[in-house]
Amino acid sequence: MNKTATILVILIAIFALVGVRFFEENLFYDPLISFFKSDYADKRLPSFETPELIASIGFRYILNTLFSLVIIWLVFRKRDILKLSAILYLILFCVLFTAYLLVLINYKEGNYLTLFYIRRFLIQPLFLLILLPAFYFQKKA
Repeated sequence: MNKTATILVILIAIFALVGVRFFEENLFYDPLISFFKSDYADKRLPSFETPELIASIGFRYILNTLFSLVIIWLVFRKRDILKLSAILYLILFCVLFTAYLLVLINYKEGNYLTLFYIRRFLIQPLFLLILLPAFYFQKKA
């Protein structure tokens, strides 16, 4: 793939990540989106369907992961980096998703910051922002 096509596909993947974020309320079941946009400190968590919420968060993580792996592959073109990234995404998903479920099931009213930040790591492509510079500096060393 030539340089122009590579840049075009990277831009498409970035726009796909932005699209996931922009259309989140239409694409995913997540009553916590509007909850965390409001003044939630003194409110109770909204009612939600646990299986639907779990499936939605998992699907969103998978979408973000796939687009992120495409970007990582096109930037570095090394199978080892892609493999390590995929393993890291899987491990982080298992750890964070388990923590998310435990916090969601055992939440204490008014103490939502832990839930907010774990959820943030699951629904946003933050690992891409961590892995790209890390692999870049590793490559330069």
